[in-house]
Amino acid sequence: MTEIFVFGSNLAGIHGAGAARFAVRRHGAMYGQGIGLQGRSYGIPTKDEQIETLPLDDVARHVETFKEFARSRPDLTFYVTPIGCGLAGYKRPQIRPMFDGMPESCRFAETWEDPDL
Repeated sequence: MTEIFVFGSNLAGIHGAGAARFAVRRHGAMYGQGIGLQGRSYGIPTKDEQIETLPLDDVARHVETFKEFARSRPDLTFYVTPIGCGLAGYKRPQIRPMFDGMPESCRFAETWEDPDL
């Protein structure tokens, strides 16, 4: 089964740092595409086209879209990184509850457990 690397992105599709850059280098993320499946990765926007942090409600909407997509693709597994918890500036307790009810085909990256973040 193919594993998909889930990362925080921006709506401009500029994947220049952090997990987004890793997604380009190792998982087929594509510059210019800020949302959805790209190669063996899936971008969830946490920043807008001007690279400004999105409000939590907008991030939550994108997470819901991701969960619907994951449910529609039982042939894939998803490795979910702590989106929004790096350059976007959110803390894990603000973001992690958005993933409640995610399909069993999804698993959290170990980095969600870092108590200092």
